[in-house]
Amino acid sequence: MANSSSVLSRLLTKLVDYQHVGIIILSVFLISSSGWIFMGRGLRNSASIWDYLHVYLGLVIAGLSVSMLITHCVRGQWRQMFPWLLADFSQLSKDLSGLVKGRIPVAGGRGLFSCIEGIGILLLVGVGFSGVIWFFLQGSTEALVWRGYHILLVKGFIGFILVHVFCACLHLLDFIRN
Repeated sequence: MANSSSVLSRLLTKLVDYQHVGIIILSVFLISSSGWIFMGRGLRNSASIWDYLHVYLGLVIAGLSVSMLITHCVRGQWRQMFPWLLADFSQLSKDLSGLVKGRIPVAGGRGLFSCIEGIGILLLVGVGFSGVIWFFLQGSTEALVWRGYHILLVKGFIGFILVHVFCACLHLLDFIRN
């Protein structure tokens, strides 16, 4: 029994590792190909392969986003990524004041980088949720409203990606300096 739980634990660890990579690859694909899709209230009868890929890969990433949020919450990382839920702004304020003084924030903990990651996961879940609702409301007038929410959240998620990449570069710079 101990071996089977150990194998299951290793398998789940691998799945979580690939979950992040899958989200990265699918996000890059969906964002970069979004200019080629033509959807309003829903899929047209003459929808292209890009439309279908966007919709169905979007449903996959919506599921992955929820599983990533759950994975982070189960592991207790929600305290790091969402310290404002606990009214804990101590490390975040230290990181922000250090940033003003030219110091790179510390990775991990309840600081700036972790809060940015938390915002990113929430944005990704919001993108997925709005896309799923849009998908299920196809053909209705409400579909256009959810399309608008979806596009707005995607723009926020793209902004997060840019900030996330910048923070990763700062983290690497700090790692190299030390």
